[in-house]
Amino acid sequence: MSKGLLALLLALQLGGCATVRTLDAAKPGAPVVYAGTRLDVYALQGGCCAMDRFGAPAPSYPGLDLPASALLDTLLLPLSVLTVLGVGVQATGGL
Repeated sequence: MSKGLLALLLALQLGGCATVRTLDAAKPGAPVVYAGTRLDVYALQGGCCAMDRFGAPAPSYPGLDLPASALLDTLLLPLSVLTVLGVGVQATGGL
């Protein structure tokens, strides 16, 4: 597989990734820990109201998105847990 095709597939996957969609949903009461994975499973089980429950639309192909969302949710797990516990992470950066 060429690098260009791989980059294109990765860009398309991240654009529809449930984890990325739920990161900026900011819906009160929506799940935070493994939110993208939960959204994919919800869509696979035929959930009707993803927008009401998660604050983000379900991806078009949740079966394809599930492995990537599970990986990204696992990488973001420490930040998700801190968010649920109410610990404010003061991160600064730049030059």
